[in-house]
Amino acid sequence: MNDFASTPELILLPAVDVADGKAVRLTQGEAGTETSYGDPVDAALAWARQGAQWIHLVDLDAAFGRGSNAAVLRKAIKQVKGVQVELSGGIRDDASLEAALDSGAARINLGTAALENPEWAADVIGRYGDQIAVGLDVRGTTLAARGWTRDGGDLWTVLDRLEAAGCSRYVVTDVTKDGTLQGPNVDLLRQMTERTPKPVVASGGISSLDDIAALRELVPLGVEGAIVGKALYAGAFTLAEALDVAGH
Repeated sequence: MNDFASTPELILLPAVDVADGKAVRLTQGEAGTETSYGDPVDAALAWARQGAQWIHLVDLDAAFGRGSNAAVLRKAIKQVKGVQVELSGGIRDDASLEAALDSGAARINLGTAALENPEWAADVIGRYGDQIAVGLDVRGTTLAARGWTRDGGDLWTVLDRLEAAGCSRYVVTDVTKDGTLQGPNVDLLRQMTERTPKPVVASGGISSLDDIAALRELVPLGVEGAIVGKALYAGAFTLAEALDVAGH
């Protein structure tokens, strides 16, 4: 146990995914698989009260190109004072990026835009640096784009391009695992840390405290944090228990 106690902490980011004004969870990112968990502001406040240092807020309607929850997301960010927010979903141009930064989010997660509009993504990374993370949603080593409905190219080719642009952080999701409670893709995360010196945030599949312990063991390799969603909502463990295992 002593070895484990000396491992650096893993940053946990409880997720609040918002669709039609409500906090929801999807299975494998598919529209139509939503399970509703009520008011997103209440959800964010609950995680803040339970000790979260970061919250991962997602506008699913914006990600799927079917609307926006900007007002409720802004409200949630204002309410959770002292907690840093990573905002994701539908940020594809200067206007949506500036609105996201103005909302008070500490970090913006670019998804599809980084794949479909690499020149713009490189420009944004150059301008905003550490405030920008790029979300890489992966099936095997193929990237998924547009709310996971389209193929976005080869992971390693895109990673090389983003490295050249100076991207400061990657949020890596195994689409096949997300919302399934089947455990994270540790092999994929190891491969990522071998290919980039930048911090990697793991997303998708966390089902147990053992999964969090396994990810914490990757912290010395470059896995900085983990986004936790369905397991928390389903009551697999409490955030306090998860933070304890993560080293907080």
